[in-house]
Amino acid sequence: MALSHESPGAGRAPGRSPQGVERTAAAASDTGSRSAPEETPRRAPGPTEATTPGAAPGTDGAAPGTDGAAPGTGNAPDPAKPAAGGRRGRKALLLTIALVATLLLLALFSAGTGAYRIPTADVLASAQHRLGLGGAPLDRVGESVLWNVRLPRVVLALLVGASLGCAGALMQGVFGNPLAEPGVIGISAGAAVGAVAAIGLGLSFFGNWTITVCAFVAGLITVSSVYLLSRNGGRTEVVTLILTGIAVNAFAGALIGLFVFFADSGQVNQITFWQLGSLAQATWPKVLAVLPCAVAGLLVAPFYARRLDLLSLGERPARHLGIDVERLRLALILVVALLTAAAVAVAGVITFIGLLVPHLLRMANGPGHRFLVPGSALAGAVVLVAGDLAARTLAQPAELPLGVLTALIGSPFFFWLLRRTRRKQGGWA
Repeated sequence: MALSHESPGAGRAPGRSPQGVERTAAAASDTGSRSAPEETPRRAPGPTEATTPGAAPGTDGAAPGTDGAAPGTGNAPDPAKPAAGGRRGRKALLLTIALVATLLLLALFSAGTGAYRIPTADVLASAQHRLGLGGAPLDRVGESVLWNVRLPRVVLALLVGASLGCAGALMQGVFGNPLAEPGVIGISAGAAVGAVAAIGLGLSFFGNWTITVCAFVAGLITVSSVYLLSRNGGRTEVVTLILTGIAVNAFAGALIGLFVFFADSGQVNQITFWQLGSLAQATWPKVLAVLPCAVAGLLVAPFYARRLDLLSLGERPARHLGIDVERLRLALILVVALLTAAAVAVAGVITFIGLLVPHLLRMANGPGHRFLVPGSALAGAVVLVAGDLAARTLAQPAELPLGVLTALIGSPFFFWLLRRTRRKQGGWA
């Protein structure tokens, strides 16, 4: 914002241009100089007057370095603001580097950890060999375990975690509420209904991709229905959208219960395992199934960061600043649906990633979405890779459901977040 070049107390009449003020001040100065005796010495400029040659006191001429404002006025530049912005930028850069390094180390460690132990150096050597950069291959069993079991699981955890983390940041930006997450508007529940229906009805028209396709399509249909039902008079209120999402979640839960009731024992086991969330069945085809949607959503999301920052000022100020709030909200809900439905379609229902990750980053570096959106994707990938590693190693030879593990960690955090928000606001009323 350009700072005013008027000294304090120099009021401006409504409707008068800066050029008009300058001409009036110059004319008054010239008249005074002609009427005064020539032998009268000129008074030296005071400490508060402009010292720039050719500028009369009180006009737009300002002393160098003051930016047109006297010290202590509201228009004076605040040197603390650029300094704070610089510190925040450096902090965001350091956090990004730390997240990337942590993700790489976790991925390497996770690829070599399990019932069949592979040293990290051997993992790197095998990867170099596959890329034609030297190295050496593992034995036949080691190569099969690493490239057909471990790496697809690590890559899938990375994609799903990044999708859920980024979707959570977008949801909280759209709703202006740090307690929002992708499941609020029924995307996860709708995708679950599609997958459970495919299992319960024994559908197989897409082969091994049938459950994934049904979950993805059902998630998109659900979020579209929620959005259309919550519109009134060409506008969508956030409260109506959330309440509609709660109703859709309840209806989806009832449909899942019906499918479980009519399913046989084998289907019940499959539905239960899928509902709890897991990456145990990760394969390269599943990675390829989620890759286009995840990459498209993750690439598009950062371009909305500036508009989310403006939306955080409120809907009315955002409209005055040129933001089409309805179009922005619709576009972001579609991006969230793309990311969440694809993640749920291949990994099942995994909760609290979209709630926990963006809020932690907001506490660490503030609410700016230029870092928050891509940072949430990185942090979500870190959390889910670490969570999957814990799920398959804490109870060996058994494997904990990943969705259960994230809920066990995320629920206490959510309770703490509720109490903290209520304490800061002094109550909900």
